[in-house]
This record gives sequence, C-alpha cells and structure tokens, in this order.
Amino acid sequence: MALTRWPLIAVALALPTLVPLVAALSSFTRLDADLWSHLSEYVLPHVLPTTVLLLIIVSAGVSILGTALAVLVALFEFPGRRVFSWALLLPMAVPAYVLATVFVGTLDYSGSVATFLREHTGLLLPDLRNLAGVSLVLIAALYPYVYLVVRSSLAGQGARVLEAARSLGLSPAQAVLRVALPLSAPAIFGGTLLAAMETLADFGAVSAFNVDTLASAIYKAWFALFSIDAALQLAGVLLALVLVLLVLQSRVQRARRVATSAGPPAQRRPLGAIGAGLACATCSLVVALAFIAPLIQLGIWSARNLRDLDARVLAAGLNSLLLGSIAAASIVGIALLLGYASRRAPGRVVTAATRTATLGYALPGALLAVGLYVPLAALIAHINQWLGWGLMLQGGLALMLLAYAVRFTAVAHAPVIAGLSRIRPSLDEAARLAGHTGLGQLARVHLPLLRPGLAAAAALVFVDVMKEMPITLMTRPFGWDTLAVRIFELTSEGQWQRAGLPALAIVIVGLVPVVWLVRHLDSGSRERGSAA
Repeated sequence: MALTRWPLIAVALALPTLVPLVAALSSFTRLDADLWSHLSEYVLPHVLPTTVLLLIIVSAGVSILGTALAVLVALFEFPGRRVFSWALLLPMAVPAYVLATVFVGTLDYSGSVATFLREHTGLLLPDLRNLAGVSLVLIAALYPYVYLVVRSSLAGQGARVLEAARSLGLSPAQAVLRVALPLSAPAIFGGTLLAAMETLADFGAVSAFNVDTLASAIYKAWFALFSIDAALQLAGVLLALVLVLLVLQSRVQRARRVATSAGPPAQRRPLGAIGAGLACATCSLVVALAFIAPLIQLGIWSARNLRDLDARVLAAGLNSLLLGSIAAASIVGIALLLGYASRRAPGRVVTAATRTATLGYALPGALLAVGLYVPLAALIAHINQWLGWGLMLQGGLALMLLAYAVRFTAVAHAPVIAGLSRIRPSLDEAARLAGHTGLGQLARVHLPLLRPGLAAAAALVFVDVMKEMPITLMTRPFGWDTLAVRIFELTSEGQWQRAGLPALAIVIVGLVPVVWLVRHLDSGSRERGSAA
C-alpha cells in the first residue's frame, strides 16, 4: 500500500469522532426560539448549576483523597503498605452506578441498614438521594484516577529531591508539602481532570440519587419529552464544559513534560506507632467502603435473588458478552490501523487524525448517542427521499457500535502504540527486502509480535463496553438489554436488591483490567528498583 494512503486511512478513522462534535455545536446555529426559551427558563437554570457544583465537589474530593493516599503509600512505610498499594486500585472495578446502587439500596430509608438502625436504635439516617450523596459515591469511585498518577509521580521524583529538602532543615511533612506535592501538581491536576470528565459523563449514579445533571437531562429530553432537538442542544452545552476540561488537560500535559526529575525511587520513611496506625486505618476504611463492603452486599443480594437468574438476565448477559466481543475486535482493529499509520507515514496529518480519533474518550456517552443519532437520522431521511426507500433509524447495533468506537478507541490505542514502539524499524526494512509490504507486512510480521498488546487492548475495551450504560441505553434496539441496562431498569423501579446479580457480574468482569494494571505497576516498580 502506498504511503500516501495511510494518512487517508487515519483521517477516515477520525471522521466519526467529529460527527457528534459538529452536530452538537451546529445545533446553536439553528435555535428554535420557543424551545430555547423553555430550556433557558426551566431546564438549564436547574441542571447547569447542579452539574458545575457536582464537578467542583467531586474534583476537590478526589484530588484530596487520591493525593493523600498516594503520599502515604509512595513516601511512607507502615503495616500493610504493600497490600494497600494495589488494594486502593480495586474500586476502579466498581462502576459508579453500581456503587450508587449499593449505597442507595442499603442506606436509603427502605434500605437494609437504614431499616435495622431505625427499628433497633431509633436512629434515622439523613436523606442520601441528593447532591451530597452522589458526590460521596463519585469520589469513592473516581479517586483511583488521582491516586494512580500521583503515586507514579511521587515514586519517580527521585530520592535526591526529598533528601535535598531534608538537608535544608525541613521536616518530613514540610518536605512533602513544600517539595514533593508542588512537583507532583501537574499529576494531581491531570488525575483530577480525568475524574472530572468521568463526572460529566456519569449518568447512572446521578439517576440513582435523583440528581439532574446535563447528562441525565439529555436522556430525559429525548426519551421523556421526545424532543431530539432539546437533547441535541443540551448536548451542545455539555460539550462546552468538556472542551474547557480538554483545554485544561492539554496545558497540564505540557506541564507534566516539564515537571519531571530523574533519580532513584524515593525512599519511604517509616511512620511512628500513631502515624502508622492512622495510615493503616485510613487505607482500610477507604478500601472497605469503596470495594469490600459493596462487594459483600452485592454477593448477599445475589444469593437472595438467585431466582432472578432467568432467561431475561441470561439474555442480557449474553448481549453484553456479544457487544463486548464485537466492539473489542473492531476497536482494536481501528487502533491498530491508526498506530500503523503513525508508524508508516508519520506527519502532521496522521498525528492530528490520531489525536482526533482518540478524543472520544473525553466525550460523555449521552452526548455521543444524540450527536451520532441526529446526523445519521438526517442522512437516512435524505436517502429515503432520494431513493424512495423506507429505511428507519430508531437506534441499532450499527449506531451503538459506532458510538463505542468513538468512545473507546483511545483505550485500545495506548497498548497498541506501546507494542508497536517495541518493534525496531530495522525489522520493517528486513520485511520489505523479503517482499512483505503494506498490509501484508502488518499481517505477517507485526501481528505475531503484537499479540500481547492486542490482547490487553481487547480486554480493556471489552470490560469498558460491558460497564458502559448511557450509549447502550439510548441507542440499543428495542428489547436489546445488557447487564448495565438491566441494572438501570431495576433501580429505576426501586428494586435495588434484584440489581445485585447483574451488578456483581459487572464488578467481577471489571476486575480484569485492574489485575492487569496491578501486575503492570508491579513489574515497573521492580524494573526501577533493579535500575537503582
């Protein structure tokens, strides 16, 4: 294949990401006066401040909690530190809407814990189905984003930085506050921005807590008010917030490239008896509330409701497996073509196309669903008018898989690029001399070497698709339920315990990438230790 074709392939793969962006932004060029008057008077004054306030609270919470835990694990020694170093990542396996299901199902007025306390002690728990309740759940679900990047930053700063601070007469606490944390500020902001993007994209948790945000308002405008125009214009407002976060993220990434330091890993300082006890208790409490207790509760609910393991639940599980498998195969293929285009024809066009194609992970699922549906529906309407056909678009597998591809290409791209970077260019030259060029070279030479990276990419995409809710809920064909959709339906009806079985299945599947991540981090730590 000629080298000039690879930029065209990269551009073609990036175009679907631009479709929802253009659709959402162009909706403001054809505003309906009555519709916009309704949105600006009754909808936006309610959901926009709530969304921004939720964003601020969760961002502050995850930055404080994630950074504090990273400092404890990376810089200090205390009993159980080695276990907590990976156990604090386990909440990543629990989607926010699953954690919300457990919290509401146990602590709400009719929940098991609230009922027990009310009947035996007379204690009434405060109402959790509000902004404060969903903020706590999102903080518990998203703090690992900050913990992971800050821990890596602190581990890689080098012992000389902290030793220099100690030599200037600073105490360990002062060295952390005045030296370590300022150097890790870009990592803190970067992890916080990732959590903020997930907060904007969240749909299931806010729905469980009856909190209206822009994401849930898009769903209600489409499926409750039956106004696709209102949904699209709300998606445009949501996109504006996402673009602000993306601009901040790009600046933070540039700062992270500057704020690096070489040297051996920081030496952990042993804590005293009181400090060690507090550190151990803090880490234990976080892991217990964010992972162990929810997992136990889901197991109890599942055991009590095994009768719900009927044809409908099994069908939802099979649909989830099928969607995850198809999406993983297709998205890994897209990521492979993008990575190979960057290898064969590096340049501004391919670089820009790759960045665009991997931008979709920052876009909320509700925005993608409505942003892809509207232009595709218009396209099919033109085809019907032109050819006299009767095609209809009411959601479908093709639309759903396209939205998955836009959302999760970035997930597969990183492992694929990492695998390609380990293949020396000299191997490409040898393959060309042997007569293998273009796609033939990719199939016969690179694919066998890329199998571990492709398998990791496929596993990550598979799990993300299994957990994804808003795209599937808003674009699925009629009657096509998945485990995530089944959880939403049951919780919408207040049947929290019956949602335990599909929720437990999602958590078990979600442990796969966490285990992979823990092993990857452990191997990286061993390599740094041996190098030192």
